[in-house]
Amino acid sequence: MIKMISRWIAASATVLLACTSAIAQPYPNKPVKMVVGFVPGGAPDFLARVLSTKLSESLGQAFVVENKPGAGGSLSTAFVAKAPADGYTLLLAETATLMLAPHLFKGAPADTLKDFVAVGSMTTDPPLLVSNAKTSIKTLQDLIRQAKANPGKISYGSSGIGSIHHIAMEAFRVGAGLDIAHIPYKGSGQSILAVLSGDVPIIITAFTAAGPHILSGAINLLAVGTGQRLASHPDVPSLSEVVKDYDYSATFGVLAPAGTPPDIVAKLSRAMKQAAETPDFIDKFKAQASVIKWTSPDEYRDFLRENQKKYDRAAKLANLQPN
Repeated sequence: MIKMISRWIAASATVLLACTSAIAQPYPNKPVKMVVGFVPGGAPDFLARVLSTKLSESLGQAFVVENKPGAGGSLSTAFVAKAPADGYTLLLAETATLMLAPHLFKGAPADTLKDFVAVGSMTTDPPLLVSNAKTSIKTLQDLIRQAKANPGKISYGSSGIGSIHHIAMEAFRVGAGLDIAHIPYKGSGQSILAVLSGDVPIIITAFTAAGPHILSGAINLLAVGTGQRLASHPDVPSLSEVVKDYDYSATFGVLAPAGTPPDIVAKLSRAMKQAAETPDFIDKFKAQASVIKWTSPDEYRDFLRENQKKYDRAAKLANLQPN
C-alpha cells in the first residue's frame, strides 16, 4: 500500500512538473501562423507579410503568413475560429470580411464578436474610385452627371459580391441617388484588368491594385471612399462630400480564437504597437496611401461592435442574400 502511494505521488509530481514547465515556457516558443483569407498580392497579404516580419524580429519566433482564400474570406475565419486558443494561429482580416459573412452565407462559419478575441487594428486603406483614362469620365462630377443623365447605362466593377469595394460603392450609389449596375470580379486583380481593358468604365478598388496605373496615367483617380480627403492626395475629393457621414475605409486588424490567454493577447498587442511606430513600417504603408491605425485590444473590440450595425445597414443597401 505504501509503495502504491509512493508511486502515485511520484507520478503526480512528474505530471505537475511537466505542466509547470509547459506553463513557464515564454510565448512564443514555436512559429506562429498569420492566416489571411485572400490570395497573395493584395492589401491584406501585404500587411500580413510586413507585420509578420516585424513580429518575428521583436518576439524572436517566426510569424508565417498562410493564405486561405475562398468564400469572401470566410474560409480563413472558420479555420482560425476552430484553432486552439494558444496564440499560435492568428487571423488578419478587414472589417467587411468579418462583418458581412452572415449576410453572404447561411449558417456563417464564425461569429466575429463571439468566436474571436480582438488583438488590435493596424492600418486603414482608402477605397479608390477610378475610371479608364480613355472614357469621358474624368472626375467624380462627370460620373454623377453622366449617371443621372443615363440611368442604368453605366456599370462599375468591384473585387466581388460582399467585398468592401462592393459595399462602399453601393453605399455611395444609393446615397447619391445613382442608377449604376454592379459587375463583380474575383478580386482586385481581375477588376483592375477589367477597367484597363475597357470592359467596365469605372471600378472601386485598393491602392495596391490601382496605384501603379494611376501613376502611369492609364486610369483616373476620381475619388476616395473615406470620411475626408487624404493628406497624400488633397486635390482628390472624398465620397463623403457627396454622401453625408460616408466612410468605408478598409480597416485591417488581428484577431485570435476566443479564449486566448489575456497575457498572450497583451504581448502581441505591444509588439504590434512597436511595429506601428517604426519608421520603415510607416514608410511602407504611406507609399500605399494607407494610414497607420494601431488600436488596443479593447479599442479594436469596441470598433468592431460599433461597425456591425453600419455593415448590417450596408448589406441591406447592397441587397446581399445568404446562400
